[in-house]
Amino acid sequence: MAVNNKSYNNVVNTLLRLGEYHNQISTTSVGDIYDLNLEKMEKFPLMHINPTSVQTGDSQLTYNFQVFIMDLVSEKSDWQTQQHLKLTKLVDRENNEQEVFNQTLAICTDIIGMLRHSSRQSLERVDDINEPMYFTQDQFTIEPFQERFDNLCCGYVFNIGVLVQNDFQTCNIPVDDLGAGY
Repeated sequence: MAVNNKSYNNVVNTLLRLGEYHNQISTTSVGDIYDLNLEKMEKFPLMHINPTSVQTGDSQLTYNFQVFIMDLVSEKSDWQTQQHLKLTKLVDRENNEQEVFNQTLAICTDIIGMLRHSSRQSLERVDDINEPMYFTQDQFTIEPFQERFDNLCCGYVFNIGVLVQNDFQTCNIPVDDLGAGY
């Protein structure tokens, strides 16, 4: 059976689609994190994918990414839930940073879970729904961050490797026979 090699575009578009169809993510983007203009971003929560490297294996490629999940922190006193109103010794009642960290961490674990179990991506155009098309393995460190731009933004970032099969076939490489060596 021939391997249907997955390209960079396939992998990135799959990650973007995971973010696009997650009900808690409003905006997805890809590129260098320094190109992200958080002051002009339209809708939050935001999932940003930063490509970092590609590793080869015997019959696979691992596309490595940093994934940022972030949201704006409300700096108004009307954010509080009933649960928080009962916490009478809160030092900072003026923002919902704890809630943003809670929500963005949950989204991170959702993304990891969908790739770890790969059931979401293998539902379309595959004969066997259990066939992993894009998956991940190992353990993950999910790190919190906060940045101040025009507004306070916080969330989590994690590194993830997306594994795909690749047979490294040489039949259709666009090279002339003269490129074979001496």
